Amino acid sequence: MPDRRPRAAWRRHPEPQPERASTQDPTDRPSVVQASLYRDGRRVSSPATLADTFRQLREHPDGMAWIGLQRPTEAELHSLAAEFDLHELAVEDALEAHQRPKLERYGDTLFVVLRAARYLDAQEEVEFGELHIFVGPDFLITVRHGAAPDLSTVRHRMEEDPDLLALGPEAVLYAILDAVVDGYAPVVAGVQNDIDEIETEVFGGDPAVSRRIYELSREMVEFQRATRPLVGMLHGLMAGFAKYGTDEELQRYLRDVADHVTHTSERVDGFRQALADILTVNATLVTQQQNAEMRALAEAGFEQNEEIKKISAWAAILFAPTLVGTIYGMNFDNMPELHWAGGYPFAVVLMAVVCVSLYVVFKRKDWL
Repeated sequence: MPDRRPRAAWRRHPEPQPERASTQDPTDRPSVVQASLYRDGRRVSSPATLADTFRQLREHPDGMAWIGLQRPTEAELHSLAAEFDLHELAVEDALEAHQRPKLERYGDTLFVVLRAARYLDAQEEVEFGELHIFVGPDFLITVRHGAAPDLSTVRHRMEEDPDLLALGPEAVLYAILDAVVDGYAPVVAGVQNDIDEIETEVFGGDPAVSRRIYELSREMVEFQRATRPLVGMLHGLMAGFAKYGTDEELQRYLRDVADHVTHTSERVDGFRQALADILTVNATLVTQQQNAEMRALAEAGFEQNEEIKKISAWAAILFAPTLVGTIYGMNFDNMPELHWAGGYPFAVVLMAVVCVSLYVVFKRKDWL
């Protein structure tokens, strides 16, 4: 972590410059959520603007400034960069946002990017926010992009523990890390509940479940991108305990945060695998359902064909006597069989023989 030493030893512009008053006008904007100065773990003032914060910190070099901003303007970040000697690459990242979680060191300043998350019960969605943190020897600057996380609770918690806050900006950094990681717990619980509901819907045959699985899988990809890099970041901080003389209390604090984020990362990995398995099961069930429907259609078609065969066979059987009767019903005077005494019995027997013959033929073919 950054070394605690007098401000003049590291600040690029140790003395206040008269022309800076005009350059601070753009900082008087509502994007400054809160700026506070602390000494020995207790708040001594709450400047209304960045210009006042800079001035008071110069007047009290043994203090610490905690500045919170939300979606700051380019002018605000450039004024902070000039005052606290922030690296231009880190400032550019803070302006553009959409960064992966990372930890970078620029001289005495740490630049940390975190991805916070919160679960929205009404929409059953996971909302992600981005937090950029600059940590120096006597200052800590947070730049929020998005609604999460709410750092006011972190500030109140630290102010209620002056001994911890007196350890400096690194203590605030660990508190913010802890708050971000603790914020993952409700998300994990909400996602677990969603997966349980999805499993019920999958085996219940809900046709809309595939879309829900896909959307939740995409959120888990984002969640994985937010949590997995944190494991390496925290282990990197722990590796520097001896080099930077980190307080033992903060070491225990960070190890606890590392345990929580490791557990969360493993849960997220498990969620993603579970959703992949559920999607496979759902695809199998859908295929089975489609096969069953096709089989039912085939069976219905077969039964329909059998009925058509029966109807056709009986129609053919009934056609034979109809044909004979039709011929002998024409009543032409010159028909030789009209005056034959055996004509009627012969016609009846002929119709019976033809019908019986057709019946036997169709029966052998299983049409009847």
